[in-house]
Amino acid sequence: MSVLVCVTGRNNDKLMAKLSDAIPDVKIEQWPHCEDLNRVQFVLAWNAPDDLWQQLPNLKVVQSYGAGVDGIALDRLKPCVSVARIVDQQLSVDMAEYVLSHVLAHKLRHREYAANQNEGYWKPRRALGGKEIGILGLGELGTVTAEALVRHGFSVRGWSRSQKALPNVSCYAGEAQLETFLSEVDYLVCLLPLTQQTKGILNAQLFSMLPANCVVINVARGQHLVEQDLLAALDNNELGGAVLDVFSTEPLPDNHPFWSHSKVTVTPHVAAVTNMDTVVAQIAANVHACLDDTPLENQVNLSKGY
Repeated sequence: MSVLVCVTGRNNDKLMAKLSDAIPDVKIEQWPHCEDLNRVQFVLAWNAPDDLWQQLPNLKVVQSYGAGVDGIALDRLKPCVSVARIVDQQLSVDMAEYVLSHVLAHKLRHREYAANQNEGYWKPRRALGGKEIGILGLGELGTVTAEALVRHGFSVRGWSRSQKALPNVSCYAGEAQLETFLSEVDYLVCLLPLTQQTKGILNAQLFSMLPANCVVINVARGQHLVEQDLLAALDNNELGGAVLDVFSTEPLPDNHPFWSHSKVTVTPHVAAVTNMDTVVAQIAANVHACLDDTPLENQVNLSKGY
């Protein structure tokens, strides 16, 4: 079997070396330098070109390099092709810590005091009182984040496509309950998978359902957010602020208004970074599963897109 590696924007040399050590009995080729596309049965992909799939007649498995599969054109795959993603337990912990730290930083006015320090301005103020946190998406990342926030004394509610039940979390589901879910949150965290249904969900209509003091934290995908709608809501004092770790274009362009906006905190897609050793171990396991025709680890439900 041949494994075709198609990972854009990554350190492919390091990845290729680790994969070669993990699966020495398998030929690894990097797109577009492949001897025979007919031999390719397994593809490791991130932002792969859409026209790749039609060139692989014997493809069996597509493995995402990340926790999501939005970088793969699922609708272009043959029905017989299975898709898997990476699941890293440490990723969930890192994400929870990122969200918690930014909620606390806003609540304790860290950004405000940093600006005051630059001006040599002394003005003590009480911490902000908001304690209601809403999480869009109660998958693995959302669940661990919710649990961490509950442990730190926050009131947590979550929203998902289908009904979930989590201890000490008020759970909402579906379009019918979205407005009720949004109506009282002080912090809104987006941890949804990116699908056709969730693309652009952070938009003017949703922002209008939030309290004016709400801070939006997007750590899912940049395509969840309609950027101009967020800027308008912030400029019109319809939202209290935003913390953004993901963007439609990455790196964020030098002249983008997010860089200098007084209510926006920008981080460079670092909320949760997958460990390469974990990635390689899961890829190797799924390569052998493909060879042995056994179940894949972390297989994706293609009808749901995650």
